[in-house]
Amino acid sequence: MRFWVGAYAPDTGSAEGIGILQAGASDAPDAGGPLGMVGTAVAASGSPSWVAAHPTASDIIYAAVEFDGTVQAYRRVGETRLTPLGRPVDAGAAVCHVAVSPDASFLVASCWGDGRVVRIDLDAEGRPSRPIIADEAADPHGSGTSSEGTVSTGARVSGAVVPDLAAAARALRAAAGEEYSHLIPAYDDAPETDAESEEAAAGDRVSRAHQAIFLPGGLVATTDMGFDLVRFWRSTPSGLRLVQEVALPQGSGPRHGIWHPSGHLYVVTELSCEVFVLAADRAGRWQVRSGEPLLGTLDTDTAAELCASRDGSTLYAGVRGSDTVGVLSVRGAGEELQLTALAETGTHWPRHHVVVADTLLVAGQLAHEIVSLPLDARTGVPGRVRHRTPSPSPTRLLPMR
Repeated sequence: MRFWVGAYAPDTGSAEGIGILQAGASDAPDAGGPLGMVGTAVAASGSPSWVAAHPTASDIIYAAVEFDGTVQAYRRVGETRLTPLGRPVDAGAAVCHVAVSPDASFLVASCWGDGRVVRIDLDAEGRPSRPIIADEAADPHGSGTSSEGTVSTGARVSGAVVPDLAAAARALRAAAGEEYSHLIPAYDDAPETDAESEEAAAGDRVSRAHQAIFLPGGLVATTDMGFDLVRFWRSTPSGLRLVQEVALPQGSGPRHGIWHPSGHLYVVTELSCEVFVLAADRAGRWQVRSGEPLLGTLDTDTAAELCASRDGSTLYAGVRGSDTVGVLSVRGAGEELQLTALAETGTHWPRHHVVVADTLLVAGQLAHEIVSLPLDARTGVPGRVRHRTPSPSPTRLLPMR
């Protein structure tokens, strides 16, 4: 199998642009064989840290070019080359994620730097245009009150302790060391005015949009790490219309989520290292059903990616710092999760991972490598690293079609 590899370019990392990973034999249906980088498909100096596929056109992908603040479409030309499709579209500061609608009519970009959630049209050829910025988020914990379908300020789910953004950033940079500290997002370095300096000194919070997830029935869920929010939207010709917000515990930092066939939305929190279960009631109102901590993590750890096994019975949550992956079993009708193992990834700073059949592929961002681990057929727990290959600053693994 082959994968597109999103990465940090020389402005922050060491990649030239979007890479190509070969996992096993080219005609094999799995990824358990030896790993190797085929090369760079296209140069992108602004760091294409996230790439997403067009839902029907296998030759088109989209990149969040993080430090350019743009979204760029690419078309595949030949086996190992991409070429830009249309012009880059402005999204916002540190755009870190793009998700394409199932009907390929638009995509949603999430911007970590300024909290923007942006709807961008796609034409019949897949070219992006006409960005429309959605309503900005408001901090649900600012007044210390809670609303229907939320977890109130200061709440703890499953006993987890949630740090504040500034303290977590400082601890992470110290743990990463001088060589890698510049790669840690500066949660405590948001621009401020003189009038805001007093609030900022007291720990002012900043909106940090991080992901969009398309749900059945036309809903779009987005995560806001800075404000601990999961927001639900519907798309309209004039942009995204907010339907509901669900607040998670203050300082938990919801990062990424996945939709499960059981009808639940699972969300991993970067700062508190938990996985929350969200579901809609009969009236369509979303609520937190449960939460499961990734026990055994360190105070300076941050969770990164969440993915599911092929049959949906097991979730895998990556943890940077201790460099582990939490293995969670889906219980009941999907409303509960149980942590069954915390396994070593065998690489440093597991930024992203993906399950392919009986193999877990992990992008070790600060180790500048990609590794593969076998998954136990009975328990789903990853074993020791089977193969590894050098890969500059990898941040995203997207299977080719």
